[in-house]
Amino acid sequence: MAHTVDSCHPITSHRFSVAPMLDYTDRHFRVLMRQVSRRSLLYTEMVVAQALHHASRHRDPQERQRRLERLIGFDPIEHPLALQLGGDDPVLLAEAASLAAAWGYDEINLNVGCPSQKVQQGRFGACLMADPQRVARCVAAMAEASGLAVTVKHRIGIDDHDSYEALLDFVDTVASAGCQRFAVHARKAWLEGLDPKQNRTIPPLRHALVHRLKADRPALTIELNGGLQTPAACLEHLDHVDGVMVGRAAYDHPLRWARVDADLFNDTARPMARASTVVRGVMPHAERWCSSGGRLWPIARHLVQVVEGVSGARHWRRDLTRAAGSRQAGVEVLEQAALQLEERGY
Repeated sequence: MAHTVDSCHPITSHRFSVAPMLDYTDRHFRVLMRQVSRRSLLYTEMVVAQALHHASRHRDPQERQRRLERLIGFDPIEHPLALQLGGDDPVLLAEAASLAAAWGYDEINLNVGCPSQKVQQGRFGACLMADPQRVARCVAAMAEASGLAVTVKHRIGIDDHDSYEALLDFVDTVASAGCQRFAVHARKAWLEGLDPKQNRTIPPLRHALVHRLKADRPALTIELNGGLQTPAACLEHLDHVDGVMVGRAAYDHPLRWARVDADLFNDTARPMARASTVVRGVMPHAERWCSSGGRLWPIARHLVQVVEGVSGARHWRRDLTRAAGSRQAGVEVLEQAALQLEERGY
């Protein structure tokens, strides 16, 4: 099932991207963020290559399509869009990459940054930083199978394997397999002793190390991830790297990034997003989703984040949560929510 690629091709979209986040960057949140920025690169949640393998092998064609749609389906408005894959088997990853190309993704990203125990048990994620040759084989296999750009998201190191020389060796080895863009989370990961949440906050940020990596490897495209809270901070780092990637700050405060297209991409063609325009922009997607049997709440749960710091915000979020939680809730709930915002000038 191929989708039409939007004309906003991700040639420079990596200048600002919203990081892949499990349980957060699902298809509904991505549609929301596309109302905020047309230029930025969006990522899926991590999809495990083995799960795609099993889904694509189902004997019943309808069930096979349903499973694949659940794992990698998206709304065409989400372009430019990258599929993040998890895995360490070049064969399975190549198969997944081929599916990504067939479904119309713009590029593929390999997760070499997640430190969770579950991911480690599968021998992928951050622990792969200790095996750059395997990562290189995976990247080469995915690129050959799909014809798409393959990028890697990784940490600056793991455990005591965290010297700059080790980071440089990892990047050089993977680059030799054809990877030209690296999204670098500027914290190392402790694979033992810290959970994923702690690994996002306890290891110190080392932004200067990522700046140094770009300076030492100017031919590579280097993106900085970790600790970026405002557009102003992003602009400062763009003096040193090619792109910035924002995670929790984008999810928790979507409208904080409403000036991204104008300030980071010099694109002022569209008016800056407001809370009401975001809700209305999501409504066509919600209509299609609910018409196909989906519930409204998986969409509305993200929308509660778009109103904050203004009079009546708490009551608006409460009303939306109550109304969207009903099994019978449809797009009329979002219509009412948008009207309430418009009445207040939001």
